[in-house]
Amino acid sequence: MGTSKTEPRWTSRPSLRMSGPSEADGSDKLQKVLARAGVGSRRACEELIDDGRVSVDGEVAHIGQRVDPTTARIEIDGVPVAADPDLVHYLLNKPAGVVTTADDPQGRPTVVELLPPEPRVFPVGRLDLDTEGLLVVTNDGTLTQRLTHPSFGIEKESLAEVEGTPTRATLRRLREGVDLDDGRTAPAAASLVSPGLLKVTIHEGRNRQVRRMCDAVGHPVRRLVRTRIGPIADRSLAPGEWRPLTPEEVHALYEQSGGSR
Repeated sequence: MGTSKTEPRWTSRPSLRMSGPSEADGSDKLQKVLARAGVGSRRACEELIDDGRVSVDGEVAHIGQRVDPTTARIEIDGVPVAADPDLVHYLLNKPAGVVTTADDPQGRPTVVELLPPEPRVFPVGRLDLDTEGLLVVTNDGTLTQRLTHPSFGIEKESLAEVEGTPTRATLRRLREGVDLDDGRTAPAAASLVSPGLLKVTIHEGRNRQVRRMCDAVGHPVRRLVRTRIGPIADRSLAPGEWRPLTPEEVHALYEQSGGSR
């Protein structure tokens, strides 16, 4: 039997709990902010603060300090912490034929079109049209700078299917640096996975660098897939799939890209 229109309905009363400081002004205890950012447990974050390793806006932090994570500059041992909840960090497995840009005048599909429309994000670095593999896409400008500037030396690992099978001498050339039209490359880590398949790790961000290096040593690339960015790898992502980076992964990217520069 249905409820008549005259029967009263119970509704929950609004809470009479007063808003605390963290609700009123956006601030929260520093150790909680650090824990949410993936630094560690709240107890571990308290120990970092107590040891004087945490700073807020350039000043050494203290236990019980309240911060607004949307505006405060928080660092641990000089390494920034991505504490702003409005920041998003995606890991995308870019397919071939997709442009690494937010907008393409030629109307080709872009990596941004594979991701949620809001908030607006941008790819970190570039993978050329035919290259596949892992790409970080974010609205975090500080992390973008650290991952793209060569002075921070973040590693990018790729598998390259090449023509022919490189010899030990060829691998040594890649490891020592290769002369390109824009200068000699920094030494790379290079190993032969199987005949015709190279694993190459670089920390520069030159345009089409791995392809050009392989061309220069006489083994043009047939297929190129980026498999790792710093500490981040994920073999479970199919081409075109993405997932949010965990707070721990974001913090690991900041840590591996070095301290204050």
